[in-house]
Amino acid sequence: MSSIGNGGNTKEQFINHVMALPVFDTHTHLVGDRLSARDFWEIAHYFWLFRELQAGGYPADAEKLPEEERIAAFLNAYKETRSTLMNWTFTAIMRELYRIEIKDAESIREAIAAVKRSSTDEGWAQQTADRLNIRRFVVNHPEHAVFEGMREHAVLIPRIDGAIGKWVDRVAQSADPAGEFLGVRSEISQLLGSYGAAGLPGVMTTLPAYETSAHIRYTISDSSTRDEIMMELLHAVCAASEQNGLLVQLFLGVERSWCGTAFPVNDTERILKLTALFEKYSCSFELVLASELNNLDAVQAAWNFPNVHIGGMWWFNFRASTYRDSMQYRLEALPASKSSVIVSDARCMEWSFGKIMLVKKLAAEFLWERLESGWIDEETALHTARQWLFESASKRYAMKEKHLTAKG
Repeated sequence: MSSIGNGGNTKEQFINHVMALPVFDTHTHLVGDRLSARDFWEIAHYFWLFRELQAGGYPADAEKLPEEERIAAFLNAYKETRSTLMNWTFTAIMRELYRIEIKDAESIREAIAAVKRSSTDEGWAQQTADRLNIRRFVVNHPEHAVFEGMREHAVLIPRIDGAIGKWVDRVAQSADPAGEFLGVRSEISQLLGSYGAAGLPGVMTTLPAYETSAHIRYTISDSSTRDEIMMELLHAVCAASEQNGLLVQLFLGVERSWCGTAFPVNDTERILKLTALFEKYSCSFELVLASELNNLDAVQAAWNFPNVHIGGMWWFNFRASTYRDSMQYRLEALPASKSSVIVSDARCMEWSFGKIMLVKKLAAEFLWERLESGWIDEETALHTARQWLFESASKRYAMKEKHLTAKG
């Protein structure tokens, strides 16, 4: 077994060290009063695994099947997708949390009973998080932020993409677009002012495809396009964020307008068109990407602009291959404090556990390879892991004491 580094740790010791480090899950869909899966099928039908199972022959309406037929269909699709990443993650969830190996119908029935038991355990969510030292979670809706049965509430970073869409509609449909825009800009200032006063770290938004660029300023009028209105609203959001000390999280790379489902788009100008925002406003930005070819663009933006940081991998970017490439880009170009690597996108604590186990393993293996080949030493490798997994996000979100108050 190979050993290397100042401490002479073996690969197994190094990986175990990384696996024990604290984690900040920077984007989830967790709901505070139902953190754990309510039944086995909530875990088995998690979107990412479900897509892979469907590719393996699992019916889209499996929930309508009688239980035994559903179990048989799931088992067949599970075996068919043994090589896929989400199959690996689901298998790890069953193995690590429930000590169950999915191999036949009886093992699925055992899993159904085990998840039913855990769903009634008030301490299960915290115990699950503790197994991987997951200390903090981010949610985007105020009503989801009170985490029942947990030592800490979630960190709230409100999402405003729904509001942006409505603001664009109001301006575009108004008989007086210029006047309506001024009204909306005032609303943005007041809304983000309230977030700053509440001690929230920032705001989050997704963005659709846009033909405009932030370096061109537009005077809103009857002839303004929706893209021009949206870009000017982004300027207003950034100005208000700067004024109130807020972070702006930009989730980029998913399109929903071409068909009935979301799809990744590797737009070579997606980040380029936003760079004037990074240059003009002193607020911090965090880029979270869903498209593989934009990973290097994000690193270039973070390299060029001190206030730009990179978040974890989102949607179609959550692949072992893209993680490895992105980690290499980040390691060689950026201080570790400019980057976070955890975005579980989970809807239950079990999937936060499974996806974070995967990312921790990938990060540990990647850093060990860099260590073993002589590019970094052990101290640098562990410093990088700590920043990527927890410390950079904790600092970036500038969490104020009142926002960190644990549940009484």
